[in-house]
Amino acid sequence: MRRVVLEGRGNFEEWRKAARAFAAAGILPEEIDWHEKSSEPGFAFQRDALPPAPPADAKPMSVSPAFMALAEAVICHSDARRFSLLYSLLWRLQENRNLLDLASDEEVSRALLMQKSVHRDAHKMTAFVRFKEVAAPAGGRRKFIAWFEPDHYIVARKAPFFQRRFTDMDWLIATPKGSAAWDGERLTTSNVACEKPDISDATDDLWRIYYASIFNPARLKVKAMQAEMPKKYWKNLPEADLIPGLIAEAEAKVLAMAEREATMPLPYHNKIQEAAARMPAPQMAPAGTLEALREEAAVCSQCPLHAKATQTVFGEGPDDAEIMFVGEQPGDQEDLAGRPFVGPAGKVFDEAIAQAGIDRSRLYVTNAVKHFKYEPRGKRRIHQKPNLGEVQHCRWWLKLELDLVKPKLIVAMGATALYSLTGEKQKLEDLRGRPIAMEEGRLLFVTVHPSYLLRIPDEGRRAQELTRFRQDMNLIKGLAA
Repeated sequence: MRRVVLEGRGNFEEWRKAARAFAAAGILPEEIDWHEKSSEPGFAFQRDALPPAPPADAKPMSVSPAFMALAEAVICHSDARRFSLLYSLLWRLQENRNLLDLASDEEVSRALLMQKSVHRDAHKMTAFVRFKEVAAPAGGRRKFIAWFEPDHYIVARKAPFFQRRFTDMDWLIATPKGSAAWDGERLTTSNVACEKPDISDATDDLWRIYYASIFNPARLKVKAMQAEMPKKYWKNLPEADLIPGLIAEAEAKVLAMAEREATMPLPYHNKIQEAAARMPAPQMAPAGTLEALREEAAVCSQCPLHAKATQTVFGEGPDDAEIMFVGEQPGDQEDLAGRPFVGPAGKVFDEAIAQAGIDRSRLYVTNAVKHFKYEPRGKRRIHQKPNLGEVQHCRWWLKLELDLVKPKLIVAMGATALYSLTGEKQKLEDLRGRPIAMEEGRLLFVTVHPSYLLRIPDEGRRAQELTRFRQDMNLIKGLAA
């Protein structure tokens, strides 16, 4: 059995040097007795622990970045068994490269729990370190000191975080497991245990006042609070003195808040109301016009789609248009612009009607659904087809548009538009390309939605379908003549 003594205060290179030497010599995990030195700085192999020189043909051990990240965290744990655990994992990884993916493995599970504990301890350090200002030389940089009691050897690990965040002041963080200091030019760390300094001052009262002012008894959840601020940290937090009393008084304060009468609004509230009263009343569009209908639809909330959309995208065009084109719903660009058919599908539509000699300014263009339905995917908003319920909710607006515009010819582009206009689910291809008589002497013409053309992956077939779509536009031109 080879006995190895390490200082073991979060120094990864210390363990790595020893583990690499033993691994190169082929020393099995069960042949090494790892120990942690308690007092003397530095580390050294004991005489009987020195490994023999590795064979000339020895194959060096290799590990994945995942193991390096795991080992760098576990080595900061305070459990003395961490050295042997890591060496055993190192040895086993040479036979099974996917060992760390086996969460059910006892050693892997133990290492992951250690890693999680170190990460949690590091997070608490960033949350609960409180700097106190100390006397500094005249004209010099401000100096601060803080005391923290970590569970593990994380001071050197977290020191760069504090250096980046508090680079404009000199500071010292003292802990029972070492210290870190920054003087404006150099970050230094030490593994020497520190004694708790007396750093209480007048700012403690400021912390207590601040904490008491933001404490909301109506939202008190003791277990959640203690999960974020465990009791072991309370003794070093000045505001923690208030916590037991605040918890004890919470219920009475909530009852008092409920019984308290409403207070008068602040003085500025009356000034805002007076200023609003002096504003001229907005000019409302005449009732029974498209503009009035557009203003009413702008605040529509009949279905959940309005909650995620940027705005209502209403139809546009003259109120005496002879042709009305109806699409499915606005897309991403239409949702942002507030106008129908201005995105990629709108460009296909514009090119097709222009080639057919149709003037868009004489058309009324709208959609069956007035709000953009989408699924967020990263920074993109991916179109989702509206369901039948959402289409039915919006039929109200489409019917009012038809009643006001009174077009002679209605063009349904896509199955959703066809369902919204007829109330029936029919096969698009069965009706496409021929006029259908409707009530009040109107004609219905069915074609595909231009976005369908953009989704066809095969270029040859896309060209064929585009030609057919343009032929539909020529037929529409003839029907309107």
